[in-house]
Amino acid sequence: MHQYRTHTCAELRPEHVGNIVRLSGWVHRKRDHGGLIFIDLRDHYGLTQCVLEPSSPVFAELEQVRPEWVITLTGTVVARGADTINTNLPTGSVELRIQEFALISQAQELPLPVFGEPHYPEEIRLRNRFLDLRREKLHRNIMLRSRVITSLRRRMEGQGFTEFQTPILTASSPEGARDFLVPSRMHPGQFYALPQAPQQFKQLIMVAGFDRYFQIAPCFRDEDARADRSPGEFYQLDIEMSFVTQEDVFAAVEPVLHGVFEEFADGRTVPPRPFPRIPYSEAMLKYGSDKPDLRNPIEICDLTEFFALDAVTFNAFKKPIAAGGVVRAIPAPGAAAQPRSFFDKLNEWARSDMGAPGLGYVILDEEAGALVGRGPIAKFIPADILVQMAAKAKAKAGDAIFFACDKPNQAAGLAGAARMRIGEQLEICEKDIFRFCWIVDFPMFERDDVTGKVDFAHNPFSMPQGGLEVLDSADPLSILAYQYDIVCNGTELSSGAVRNHRPDIMYKAFAIAGYDDATVDSRFGGMISAFKYGAPPHGGIAPGVDRIVMLLADEPNIREVILFPMNQQAQDLLMNAPAEVSPEQLRELHIRVALPPK
Repeated sequence: MHQYRTHTCAELRPEHVGNIVRLSGWVHRKRDHGGLIFIDLRDHYGLTQCVLEPSSPVFAELEQVRPEWVITLTGTVVARGADTINTNLPTGSVELRIQEFALISQAQELPLPVFGEPHYPEEIRLRNRFLDLRREKLHRNIMLRSRVITSLRRRMEGQGFTEFQTPILTASSPEGARDFLVPSRMHPGQFYALPQAPQQFKQLIMVAGFDRYFQIAPCFRDEDARADRSPGEFYQLDIEMSFVTQEDVFAAVEPVLHGVFEEFADGRTVPPRPFPRIPYSEAMLKYGSDKPDLRNPIEICDLTEFFALDAVTFNAFKKPIAAGGVVRAIPAPGAAAQPRSFFDKLNEWARSDMGAPGLGYVILDEEAGALVGRGPIAKFIPADILVQMAAKAKAKAGDAIFFACDKPNQAAGLAGAARMRIGEQLEICEKDIFRFCWIVDFPMFERDDVTGKVDFAHNPFSMPQGGLEVLDSADPLSILAYQYDIVCNGTELSSGAVRNHRPDIMYKAFAIAGYDDATVDSRFGGMISAFKYGAPPHGGIAPGVDRIVMLLADEPNIREVILFPMNQQAQDLLMNAPAEVSPEQLRELHIRVALPPK
């Protein structure tokens, strides 16, 4: 018999009754019932109930075991009585009658329990992540992550993609976040950077003549944590393709993501392909966000034209409109039946959480067959104009309409947040479904509100729609790029683009953003030099693995699907990183630390 086990703790079934077997694992739970000792033994695979009678020669030893001790038990498999079968366990119809016991290792008093999975402060969980990972839910999430990555690889290879590995030590590059820098011992005063993404390398792979690349790529960005973003490092399904249009990229990526979500849907719905395509400007108008949650049926609309009329006398909106502001309307289906507190709380939320003056609203009713309005601003809107507003907002009697008035970006942000809050409070959002969409036609450039400078709005390596001609002749702020995002349930899974593969177009695009040719050559010399020797048109995308698993696991926090995550302050509490290093190491790297004043 094997020294540690003949079976796993999830393997025993009625057909094993009468067999002598050996199991090893952790003491998940120990119970004493009238002299009998019951031990739930746990390993990676599952649980088996084990029973010890008082007459057993190992009874005194097993009485001493405590939760999370690692032990080996040998005994006979017996059937449970009909009234004691545990239908929640795969092994619930049998148990192990213990005959032999061996202690492998003891566990000190636990800083957090494994059995029961109560809520514990994140600091304690991360400091003791090896214990946290023993808990069923987190263990299941990490196994889901592994299976998702395996599925992604299989699907990519099935579409003719080949996996390559790109460098981890590379040059600093302005990808939109801070780099993690690595000092060079051999080249004093010079630094490598950890890649924010394999962006330039995957494009160079296309220039090198490979056709369809993918990689489960680690990426490193020195940025703040969010619920859906891990500080420090994350993984993405990095993809690049040659001789493709935007639609070719969509056609390759949609089956992969759709298939993975279907495979791990666990009873949830994944609507059929193709995913809806929504232009950026339409997304910002209808949903107040470039990552819309399409489970929410509410669509925002623009009612600026009505509030600008002389007949509408709500002066609180007149001044912002005159200064270039807009009015966004958020219909609230069925909200007329809500108590006054529903409206007051939304107004207070807009003030306190969003920093807005408030949310104006009109409650729509019907009197004598005519639509009428109630609420603080209804009296400022003539009846005939209210009917037109309601028609444009697709609202009817029994609904309400909320209003956000500000500069376009600010109004969109408030309206988008209000849309989600109203949808959740009215409980009209779809459940148990994954709603995908593509956001397309992003602006190539934007103007900085503070400096007034024109700069890239998103990825600087994207191909402008219209190529060199449009860069030469059009207002930069009107130029669209072949850029796209894929969004699921309000979470951006990835940004992508058809790349700018021509040096002349790249120099011109960077010139509009204020970079001269010498700067472009200095910062992107490797890639632009390669383009001068024949580059194919190419494009790609990089869906975030962590976010995919987060959605599939139905976890609101990305740290719940990562083995050893950092906390929100970008600290690894388990390994105590970052930490000071010795003076000898600093001297070796020719570095002197200049700490900020306390």
